[in-house]
Amino acid sequence: MNTTDASQFQDLPADLVDVAVIGGGAAGLNGALMLARSRRNVVVIDSGTPRNAPAEGIHGLLGNEGTPPAEYLARGRAEVRRYGGVIVAGEVASTRAAAPAVDGDLRFEIVLADGRLLTARRLLIATGTRDELPEIPGLAAHWGRSLVHCPFCHGWEVRDQAIGVLATRPMSLHQAVMFRALSEDITVFAAEGVEIDAETRERFEALGIAVIESPVEEIVADAEGRLVGVRLVGGELVPRTVLTTATVLSPRLDGLEDLGLTLEEMPAGMGQKIAAGNAGATEVPGVWVAGNAADPAAQVGASAAGGALAGGHIHGMLVMADADAAIAAHRARRAA
Repeated sequence: MNTTDASQFQDLPADLVDVAVIGGGAAGLNGALMLARSRRNVVVIDSGTPRNAPAEGIHGLLGNEGTPPAEYLARGRAEVRRYGGVIVAGEVASTRAAAPAVDGDLRFEIVLADGRLLTARRLLIATGTRDELPEIPGLAAHWGRSLVHCPFCHGWEVRDQAIGVLATRPMSLHQAVMFRALSEDITVFAAEGVEIDAETRERFEALGIAVIESPVEEIVADAEGRLVGVRLVGGELVPRTVLTTATVLSPRLDGLEDLGLTLEEMPAGMGQKIAAGNAGATEVPGVWVAGNAADPAAQVGASAAGGALAGGHIHGMLVMADADAAIAAHRARRAA
């Protein structure tokens, strides 16, 4: 586990639980908090690899501005445990819908990578998303520090710096304008195949945004690993202290393939997300999704809110399932 203290984790329960939450980020923990406070037996399976782990702090979340992600999640785990929720360290190897119970209620079996088994009545998928970076030598080493993607998450921290926009698809051109509000020194490195129309060129010219259409060879750092600039094919080094790029996104589905979740393509080549409806309900009965797996653009606050909404919805569905089972048992007793 690379972001958490092992003492914060518990053993996997052997008995059936109401809800298994797969993913221990803001969405998963807030969903678990709602469920635990409703006296549901809930287990969070946390792989310890949150999307924002490289970031120094959370931004744009009232009351938690600048809080290190690991600290924020540690507090969240403690809050879930306070109400009886169980937080388990582990990676999911497989998940499948099992045979229904005698009363017809749903069952899911989750197998962890170490062989442990958990059976749950409902699932909340909060595994987040993966960011696929352009394949440029030296680029990935700066992710989450001097390579950023969101002006709201990181903009204040990189204000007034020399910012380079690695434009690999049309969305990157909008990024350039967004970051221009934070710095007057913006250079766009347009990749092959990215067309800049006349209107966009005029906008860039009016805003003082420079455009370089020569291919990028590598990202250059100094001996301490600090970003120095962008080297073009041919050898020219364009000094930059910050880079931004539009990543391609894909939901984390490791161990979830057998559930048959439906994926949706996002516009402008942004990638994919898990299709979901009201409160994160998916097309698979008994399975909900929250956070970046369903909304890759959601920041921490929105992800947590999505988890809370899904958790409340799951509890409501379980309340009705429990009531139906009670009615069936009541009728059986009366008929006996």
